[in-house]
Amino acid sequence: MTTLLSPLLADLSLDKDEYIALLHKLIGESVHVQNNPRQGLIPDEGRIVPHLLSILDPHTTDNGGPLIIEQLIYKDNRPNVKITYPGTDPDAGCTGLIGSHMDVVPANPETWDRDPFTLSVEGDRLYGRGTTDCLGHVGMITLLFKALAERKPALKRSVVALFIVGEEGGEVGAGVDMVVNTGKIDELKNGTCYWIDSADSQPCTGTAGALQWHLKATGRLFHSGLPHRGINSFELASEAMSIVQKRFYEDFPAHSEESRYGFATPSTMKPTQVECAKGALNQLPPWTTISGDIRLTPFYDPVVVMETVNKYIDEINENIETLPTRGPCSKYVLEGDDVDIKRGKVEMEWTDDVDSVRQMEGIACDLDSAGLKSIVDATAEVKGKATPYAITGSLPLVRQMQNAGFDIQITGYGLSSTYHADNEYASLSDMQDAFQILLRIISINDQY
Repeated sequence: MTTLLSPLLADLSLDKDEYIALLHKLIGESVHVQNNPRQGLIPDEGRIVPHLLSILDPHTTDNGGPLIIEQLIYKDNRPNVKITYPGTDPDAGCTGLIGSHMDVVPANPETWDRDPFTLSVEGDRLYGRGTTDCLGHVGMITLLFKALAERKPALKRSVVALFIVGEEGGEVGAGVDMVVNTGKIDELKNGTCYWIDSADSQPCTGTAGALQWHLKATGRLFHSGLPHRGINSFELASEAMSIVQKRFYEDFPAHSEESRYGFATPSTMKPTQVECAKGALNQLPPWTTISGDIRLTPFYDPVVVMETVNKYIDEINENIETLPTRGPCSKYVLEGDDVDIKRGKVEMEWTDDVDSVRQMEGIACDLDSAGLKSIVDATAEVKGKATPYAITGSLPLVRQMQNAGFDIQITGYGLSSTYHADNEYASLSDMQDAFQILLRIISINDQY
């Protein structure tokens, strides 16, 4: 039977026992690499690195092997790890396996059925925080490079991995943004970079940008028995939200390219949380804040969206007396010499500045890329079929990397159903298949 796998890489596979042993160590560190600055959780990814080096160090150039390992540190002794298996032809280009990160989202042991910070092996399921996102990938790719180092195939193209820090917190100045800005992976512009941090073992052709917002309405506190003398900020926020959403969908409707890429949804703007001034139930709240996000497909500019939504707010304030009200006593403009607040107002605050929004901008991968064809063909051979898809989840910096000249293609081998979830797990068989898919991608790319 014919195969896409190069004879140079034949018979290599992910060893179950070795992988599980490594994953036990990585998941055992996951409590220390939880990332949520709002909860005071700053990851110490340096705890992950020794486990990787214990496997790879015997195969480095310092010890007579082929691997070149660099620790790229930009903040708080938190190392990004770059691994290079050098090719024989410096002009042939590179295959990059990047984006797998060494931090995880927080886990609450009280809501899990098992200890999230200890690997639990239950049949084919590997439970623990980070198994799907993304320590499972880190372990699998580490063993892939060990296999290359032991086999020493004469590949024309170099193979480069980059494990990154600070992905879950969306922070800047520590991770892949600095690696790119300092030119440490510029060689990957000659070839394809596979960002390995999505899910379900299929090629992902696009992601969305993410913008978080807070719409605050300010009214006038008053007794609810005299509603005509107050401005109900809750009602004002609700009406303003309705107008903003309606206009958003008019100005940023479903785009014709979304179906070609396979996006399940168009761009969306929706509220997800609400908060108001604490008071008695017989008081009109003086302020109410509705918060939410925009998920923006990559065919719209997020900065243009921010500017456009800000204009909606300006126009609402200029014409606030024309907003729909709730019943005969609801109003947003008051009269009278004894009235301290005569006019309600709404404000829009964006969680992130323009630079941060650009870092999380969505990407439409190059559908004509030879690198995409490689992953589609490799996936079809190993999994039986390839079904590329696009999703309105978000990944950091991929659009900026694409704009800078990198061919970014996206895939991942965890499970979307358990991403960031309680009782997160990955499938051992999926990771074993992933090992075979990546070997075939390396093989196919080496023929170009």
